[in-house]
Amino acid sequence: MQIDLRSDTVTKPSKGMMDAMMTAKLGDDVYAEDPSVNALEARVAAMFGKPRALFFPSGTMANQTAIKLHTQPGEQLICDKYSHVYNYEGGGVSFNSGVSCQLVDGHRGMMTASQVESAINPPDFYHSPMTSLVTLENTTNKGGGACWDYEEIIRIKSVCDSNKLGLHLDGARLWNALIAKSESTQQYGDVFDTISVCFSKGLGAPVGSVLVGNEDLMNKALRIRKMLGGGMRQIGLLAAAASYALDYQYDRLKDDHQKAKEISEVLNQMEAVFSVEPVETNIVIFRLNPEIEETLFLNKLKAHDVLVSDMGGGKLRMVTHLDYSDAMHIKLLEILSKS
Repeated sequence: MQIDLRSDTVTKPSKGMMDAMMTAKLGDDVYAEDPSVNALEARVAAMFGKPRALFFPSGTMANQTAIKLHTQPGEQLICDKYSHVYNYEGGGVSFNSGVSCQLVDGHRGMMTASQVESAINPPDFYHSPMTSLVTLENTTNKGGGACWDYEEIIRIKSVCDSNKLGLHLDGARLWNALIAKSESTQQYGDVFDTISVCFSKGLGAPVGSVLVGNEDLMNKALRIRKMLGGGMRQIGLLAAAASYALDYQYDRLKDDHQKAKEISEVLNQMEAVFSVEPVETNIVIFRLNPEIEETLFLNKLKAHDVLVSDMGGGKLRMVTHLDYSDAMHIKLLEILSKS
């Protein structure tokens, strides 16, 4: 059996999810007449205590829409150097919004409030871009699935309010953080102006993200989504998958976290491994000893039908997920123990 740990995006819809998709009530969402989409949007908005939510085909489109909501061309957003909006969204920040990124050298993808405050350009200094937005990511992908300290987020919010900056959360794996930290969606809705959440990662849906915010922002988001090509028709099939994921595939995220911790424990015992980053959720990032050639190590895993990601810079990544079974887990730990 193949063990694919490249990402939690490789999952396939379960039978229950497929049944929910095939029996979904459909309508034309461009006319706001798809009952399954409307129900999902209302549900997610209520979870975060926001008046409105909007379904997107991807987390990247949701994030790019949020950035455009909060900024004007020529302005600047603040984000960590590891952030997804900077590293993995195809340069969309500059292409879609005409905005530059002020990168902060945080810890595992997480900044402090003092770092954010130091990165703000003086508003009366017209030689530098106007700072208008702060973007955080929870959990941090490139930071190894690390979870933010909620109290630090509160402090960053205070900085944003004092400087009249928007605050957006790329919550692609926020569900994992909520499970790991025993936090609530309402807590995050209270702090952030906009939040994107993804259903095609840990929750196992085939596609789809939702952006939440206040009524004025989301009215503008609807227009931006249309401009970006995100106006879709009978998408209740996808909304039904997301709703099923919330109902039946949310609480089990803790199983992914436990498996990731067990993988990290075995990696820490391997002579070929130099270091393993702390594991809080479902992502394991590790480095090989300098004398070990990455290609040979990866090929050795491939020979056992094990796929992992090469993140560059000497970092390798494994991500546990819904389709990573107990049997696969036992086999992987055996393979690693013998390597």
